[in-house]
Amino acid sequence: MSEVVAVIDYGMGNLHSAGKALEKVASGQQIVITGDPDQVRAANRVVFPGVGAIRDCIAVLRETGLDRAILDVIAAGKPVLGICVGMQALMARSEENNGVDCLGVFGGQVTFFGELQNDTGGRLKVPHMGWNQVRQGMAHPMWAGIADNTRFYFVHSYCVTGLVDEEVAGRCDYGLSFAAAATRKNVFAVQFHPEKSADAGLTLLENFLRWQP
Repeated sequence: MSEVVAVIDYGMGNLHSAGKALEKVASGQQIVITGDPDQVRAANRVVFPGVGAIRDCIAVLRETGLDRAILDVIAAGKPVLGICVGMQALMARSEENNGVDCLGVFGGQVTFFGELQNDTGGRLKVPHMGWNQVRQGMAHPMWAGIADNTRFYFVHSYCVTGLVDEEVAGRCDYGLSFAAAATRKNVFAVQFHPEKSADAGLTLLENFLRWQP
């Protein structure tokens, strides 16, 4: 029986592009796009993508029970990959939409770029969009075959801050340094879009399909 990889569908996100990219690098795995919490729980691996406003994301997760399903999958030790807003939703809190409590898998906070200053005291332009280098913060199976300082594709106005050092898997510079990738145990999350990041992104997705935390 083939391994099932669930891509969480909560009504917002780059679901089909993420699903297609996963299918391209899958080796016998079945890629399923689903909004069914039971299907998510039953999957062998889970991808949690997302774009849009965090308030809407968290509201839909709670209304549908997908929030509990994600936490149950993580508690069960299955590999989980968060992408973009999927990464932000795994943090403790976001200041977007006047403040939103998130899933609390990580203790980090999600902060608006436009309220931050760069190293010379100027305001940062939002959104941060385009290709940017990611400095790997640790040796991790998810970085296998990906050189340090490889460029990935970003589109975001909010960034993760306040993670402990051992949870920062990668950093990016955009006027200041922010967490571009986070990890703890069986969870890996990235602010960039691997499905839009050419060969490096496909390599990261392939690594996720092979990862045995």
